[in-house]
Amino acid sequence: MKRSRIIAVGAAALMALSATVPAFAASGPKGDLQIFSWWTGVSSSKALQSLINIYKHDYPGMSVTNDAVAGGAGSNAKAVLASRMEAGNPPGTFQVHGGNGSLLSWVQAGDMMPLNSLYKQEGWYKVFPKSLLNLITFKGNVYGVPVDMQRGNVLWYNPTIFHKYHLTAPKTFAEFFHDATVLKAHGITPLALANHGNWEATLLYCDVLLGTVGPQKYENLMTGKMSWNTPAVKEASATFTRMLSFTNSDASALHWSQADQMVAQGKAAMNVMGDWAQGYFTTDLHLKPGAGFGWAATPQTNGTFAAVTDVFGLPAKLKDNTPTLDFLKVLGSEVGQDTFNPLKGTFSPRLDANPAKYDAYSRQAMASYKKDKLVLIIGQGGANPGFTNAFSNAMEIFVTNHNIANFVTAVQNGAQANPLS
Repeated sequence: MKRSRIIAVGAAALMALSATVPAFAASGPKGDLQIFSWWTGVSSSKALQSLINIYKHDYPGMSVTNDAVAGGAGSNAKAVLASRMEAGNPPGTFQVHGGNGSLLSWVQAGDMMPLNSLYKQEGWYKVFPKSLLNLITFKGNVYGVPVDMQRGNVLWYNPTIFHKYHLTAPKTFAEFFHDATVLKAHGITPLALANHGNWEATLLYCDVLLGTVGPQKYENLMTGKMSWNTPAVKEASATFTRMLSFTNSDASALHWSQADQMVAQGKAAMNVMGDWAQGYFTTDLHLKPGAGFGWAATPQTNGTFAAVTDVFGLPAKLKDNTPTLDFLKVLGSEVGQDTFNPLKGTFSPRLDANPAKYDAYSRQAMASYKKDKLVLIIGQGGANPGFTNAFSNAMEIFVTNHNIANFVTAVQNGAQANPLS
C-alpha cells in the first residue's frame, strides 16, 4: 500500500480525570502503553480518559502515553499515523474507523495482527452483532475492537425555533425545503454547515444520496455494483446543491462543533452531523436531549442506520503485545463501553449494553442500530482510501462551483481508478 510521507507534529495532552470503577482483570506487569487518536474535544477526551482510568486501575504500575492529534474526522492524525507506521514506529494501539476505508487498508498493508484468540477468550463473537463484525473482518480474521457506535444520518434541530414557527422535523426533502423557506424568510439560517475539513460536506452529501436512492442502491454504489454516472446520483447532487443555498456563507471556516453551536444558540435551525454532536450538546454545552436540542433521521433515511464506529487494533511491529491486548480487553468490555460512551455521546455496540445508562437520544439510536439496515459513509470507513481521496477532491470543487456533470464524472472516474468491489 502506497502512502505519502507527511511530516506533521501535533499532540494534545488529555486532561487527567479520576474515576472509581470495579476491577475485572488481574494486575499486569509494569510498562508503558501509547494510545494514538484524534480525540481532543472535551467530550471525547473525557471519554477516553475514563477508559485509561479503568485500565490503570486494573493493571497497576502501567503508565499511559496519550497522543492525540486534533483535526476533524482525524485528517491530521491519519497523516501523522501513516508517517509513523511507514517508519516502523507504531503506537501501542490507534483509533481508526471500521470498514474498507480505514481499518482494512492497514490490514491489507500487513500492519495489523488478527485478534481471533482475544475474541474467543473474551466471548466477543457472541456480544457484537455479525453486521458489525463484518466491518472489521478480513479473510476470516478479525482485526479491531469497536469501542462505540455512531449514527451518521442525524438531523439535529433547535426545538425552540421549530416550536415558534410551528414546524416539525422534516421527514422528506420536500418538507425540508418547505421548512427552510419559512426559516429563511424570518432571517434564520435554516441549515448550519461547517466544512473546514471537507468531510462534513461529504457526510451531508452521503445522507442526501442515501435518502434519494434508498439503502440497497446506496450499498450498490458503495460496493461498485452500480455506476455513479446515473440519473439517481445526479438527482441527489441537485438536491444537495439546493440545500447548500440554505446554509451559512462561512461554512468553509467553521469546524463541525461550531455548526452545532449555531443550532444550540438559535443562530441556525438545523444541522446534519453524526452522534458526536450529541456528546458536544450534552457534555460541552450541558443541554438536555429533547429540550436543548431535538433530532430525527435525515430526510428519507428513516429505517437505515449510517454506521460510524471507532475501533482499536493490534499493530504488527510492537516489541511487546501485552499492554495493548490488556487495553483492548478493557476497551471491549461491558464496563469499559458503558463508561466511555455516555461521556462521548455515543453508545456501546455490544448487544448486552445496558440502555439504562444512556439518555433518550442514545436509547433511540441503539434501537435503530439493532433493527435497521447498516450502511457506511464515505470518509468514515465507507470506501477505500483511493476512492475516498478522489471523492473528497471532487467534493471540494463541487461545493464551490455546483457543476453536477463535472462532479459526477469525477466521482465515476475515481470509482474506476479505485475499484470499490
